[in-house]
Amino acid sequence: MSGLLSTQIFWLAVTLVVFEAADTISRRSNRHPLAHPVLWATPVLIGLLLLTETRYDTYYSATYPLSFLLGPAVVGLAVPIWARRALIRRLALPILLALLAGAVTAIVSAVGIMWLFGAPADILASVAPRATTTPVAMDVATQLGGVPALAAVIVLFAGVIGAMTATPLFNLMKIRDYRARGFAVGVSSHGFGAARAFQVDQTAGAFASLGMALNAVATSTLLSLLALLF
Repeated sequence: MSGLLSTQIFWLAVTLVVFEAADTISRRSNRHPLAHPVLWATPVLIGLLLLTETRYDTYYSATYPLSFLLGPAVVGLAVPIWARRALIRRLALPILLALLAGAVTAIVSAVGIMWLFGAPADILASVAPRATTTPVAMDVATQLGGVPALAAVIVLFAGVIGAMTATPLFNLMKIRDYRARGFAVGVSSHGFGAARAFQVDQTAGAFASLGMALNAVATSTLLSLLALLF
């Protein structure tokens, strides 16, 4: 059994099976926010790793093909953006204003709340890039003197919570424009938000992808400038 647990194909298969089961539950619930597949698949996989006493580096090496495929998947998000390039050009000014507002709000709200609770500087640095993608957040957190691993966890939680709450929140606020809905969730919830937006509407997904990409640049630029100043 120990030999099986250390094989790459075993944990790769387990990850795919667990996620597919969670996604099936999500589909059968008509994509209910509380049935988000990542929300359920993650604790199940953590429990299995703890139960089998499997080291994270073993699991990571086994599931590296999935991590590698994230790169092409993110690049693939450029396709729907390119298909709507004319519309995006016409909305360039509102998009830039919304991006600036969203990036600043994400940083100030996260850091401000943690600062009010007396969080130390390294925690503030780790939470500041929480609305960007994981690689960007880890690099920025390192530059600011934060903890990269903590930044990655915070990004995960921000993405899952955003993907879970965005649609009911937009419906409650009676926001019907899928361009605005998609861009907002992309800026605030990066890849998780973009994936959820594509499930709702293709236009929302395209603008969510745009928001995710632009916010990664905007947030890293703003925080890098702050690091140079302070």
